[in-house]
Amino acid sequence: MADETFSKLTHKELFTGFFEAGVTGFGGVLPVARRMIVDKRKWMTQAQFNDLFSLCQFLPGANIVNFAFALGVRERGVSGAAVAILGLLGAPMGIVLVLGALYARYGAMPVARHALAGLAAAAAGLVVGTALKISAPVFARQTNIALAVCVCALVLFGHFSLHTTMALALPVSLFFAWKTE
Repeated sequence: MADETFSKLTHKELFTGFFEAGVTGFGGVLPVARRMIVDKRKWMTQAQFNDLFSLCQFLPGANIVNFAFALGVRERGVSGAAVAILGLLGAPMGIVLVLGALYARYGAMPVARHALAGLAAAAAGLVVGTALKISAPVFARQTNIALAVCVCALVLFGHFSLHTTMALALPVSLFFAWKTE
């Protein structure tokens, strides 16, 4: 990680922080979690967040769940990971069960379809905004910009899968990091 100093968060802080992110992260928890972790609670710097998030993206599974697990383990061991994941997923699971039942009953109504379309647009905006915030420190190096453009091209125009793209990008990224160190 860029800076290995962590604050040794309490179990309560891990739970409440990820609970807040979980219940307010509509359309994706990453934007809310990044804002909570970096900007609001200052648990990590943007560079630390990017480093840990990069690892979590490379692992199988949901990125934000991997992130909660990794941060929880780093701060409080396995119990910290369990508390962070419970905070992140507990309330949203209950909400999804209730909303799923409501959607099964009322989802065909035009007002429901329009409301969901509006929420999808807002979620897309949150994801784009977070991507721009995360990318700012990453793009300090021209090689990172070139790599990002190549990866975007592979995904958008080459129709490469995530696994193939990661397999191609990882050694190139490691080479650039090695050459600039």
